[in-house]
Amino acid sequence: MSAVASAPASMDAAELAALIDISAVQAFHTEQDIRALAKIATENRFVAAHALPHFVPLLRSLIPAGAFTMVGGPVGFPSGGHATRTKIVEATALVADGAQELDMMMNIGRLKSGDTDYVAKEIAAVAEAIAPVPLKVIIELYHLNDEEIRRASEIVAESGAAFVKTGTGWTPSATTVEKIRIIAKTVRGRVAIKASGGIRGLETIREMVGLGVSRFGINTRTAVDLLRQCAALPGGRLVLSDTA
Repeated sequence: MSAVASAPASMDAAELAALIDISAVQAFHTEQDIRALAKIATENRFVAAHALPHFVPLLRSLIPAGAFTMVGGPVGFPSGGHATRTKIVEATALVADGAQELDMMMNIGRLKSGDTDYVAKEIAAVAEAIAPVPLKVIIELYHLNDEEIRRASEIVAESGAAFVKTGTGWTPSATTVEKIRIIAKTVRGRVAIKASGGIRGLETIREMVGLGVSRFGINTRTAVDLLRQCAALPGGRLVLSDTA
């Protein structure tokens, strides 16, 4: 059964917001930033807002239970080099603190060492520990060549995660349409795709949705601006296919 729904022909600003999660997960983000994040996320009805683990309880308190916006947090972030047992403890603690979805950094060093069994078992263990809370696995494209992207994507697709995610946003290069195409051809609908890192324009979103991306991680200021741009389009809709 495919993990990916068919792409719509077009979307308005509200439908676009339902594909975007925003975050405050840099080391310098403060309590004030988390409060602003919650306000912007709920006012614009972004699908999720993410904070670093120690701020997740605060974020949970600021976003009402039952709100459209979900609360999320990162696991093994941003290096991915934590021991599996540490990732499990962190993930289950985040769920206990009210997180409704988690983004976990893959152990890239193990992947690049060829230890795919370790990587697969770790993802499966964390996914099982937090089920039914969805797990997104960050493969950090910046560190991978094309073959490693295929290998990482295949592991995620077969290991019980809900999404393969392209990056943390902590690396200098942006996620490209070409890299998304590699991921999409590899996973073939078995797992959803989240594009994150350097996504700045509606045209990029249009192309990526056409390839099967169903979630975007976009910085807060850019995300709000993209909603405004979408609303200003003819008919207030972003055309995604020629049949719209």
